Amino acid sequence: MSKRVVVTGIGVISPVGVGKENFWNSIKEGQSGVDLITRFDTQDYPVKIAAEVKDFNAAEYIDKKDAKRMDRFTQYAVAASKLAIEDSKLDITNVNNDKFGVILGSGVGGLETFEEQHEKLLNKGPKRVSPFFIPMMIGNMAAGQVSILFGAKGANETIVTACASATNAIGDSFKIIQRGDADIIITGGAEASITPMALAGFSSMKALSSNNENPQGASRPFDKNRDGFVMGEGAGILILEELEHALNRGAYIYAEVGGYGMSSDAYHMTAPAENGEGAYRAMKMAVNDAKASYDEIDYINAHGTSTEYNDKFETSAIKTLFKEHAYNLKVSSTKSMTGHLLGAAGGIEGCVCALSIDNDFIPPTINYETKDENCDLNYVPNKGISHKVDYALSNSLGFGGHNATILFKKYKD
Repeated sequence: MSKRVVVTGIGVISPVGVGKENFWNSIKEGQSGVDLITRFDTQDYPVKIAAEVKDFNAAEYIDKKDAKRMDRFTQYAVAASKLAIEDSKLDITNVNNDKFGVILGSGVGGLETFEEQHEKLLNKGPKRVSPFFIPMMIGNMAAGQVSILFGAKGANETIVTACASATNAIGDSFKIIQRGDADIIITGGAEASITPMALAGFSSMKALSSNNENPQGASRPFDKNRDGFVMGEGAGILILEELEHALNRGAYIYAEVGGYGMSSDAYHMTAPAENGEGAYRAMKMAVNDAKASYDEIDYINAHGTSTEYNDKFETSAIKTLFKEHAYNLKVSSTKSMTGHLLGAAGGIEGCVCALSIDNDFIPPTINYETKDENCDLNYVPNKGISHKVDYALSNSLGFGGHNATILFKKYKD
């Protein structure tokens, strides 16, 4: 018989707040974390805005010497994992380390380190490249460092499926615990790719909003006047735990993980399949995996990137799957506040779903001003609402046609 899996800890490093409480309060209140980029000079860039993490001091979470040997994305992952473990009240000295795992997602990994060391190579020669370049830059190092920190000797993976990475990581963790191969997994995602190269690349693709005059209003999912996504960064970490293990130690349970679906568009490098056909299949699989009925779904935390095709086709996918119920359920995109955390997006959005269920509150899609005839669902415009949430879906849809959906549900005995 398959095991049940619950969420017992939440840790967040985000553009709208560090720590679960700060993050959730900002999300509930509809606060935007988008502003002008401060980390490097954007004078020659058409896009000058992003959702940077503020008020983060690595030294509060990590030994100074160790922090210097970690790329920013790893620092975020370690810090958020520490916060999640603290929140779970898990005594890591009293667990079976062989059944304690770490599975994280990151779309890009240590891009900041790559750019800095490449500049050193060009300007100062190969002997000046850091001996820590490779272990700082490689994408699996966040999971590796978290595993080392907590002595987690079980499953250890890094998932790279572009913007679906963290959702795939949560889903894979769920399945590993469900089949009995782990008791606890630290999961979610981390990303820190607000860098000169990434900004230049996404700008060249014309994928980003260039609303530099109104940064906080730039990310406007499902709004007719959306003009691209806004880059974000940070980490969202969940502690997933086998139900009996959690109950035996008296853990607080935010929500239960009920189902997981994933699919591929097999269509295009960057564009989603027509009418969100791949997203439709991922959502259908997650709902069926949970043995839930379609009309039980209360809330969908949409991928909702604020790009023309994503928002239109994700809406189509929801309508195709849920039919008339699509107009009863609530849909919102918290990317309107946090920006798009790329490979970490599903991590913080998984945290949002668990907190929505725990608090019976649905966060808003801010900056929703002008209705788009192709986007005609209830996107909880501009102001969050108190509403019973028994079932919530988290959607993540990535470049390369990767689609992933997690179903969270209210825990009941």
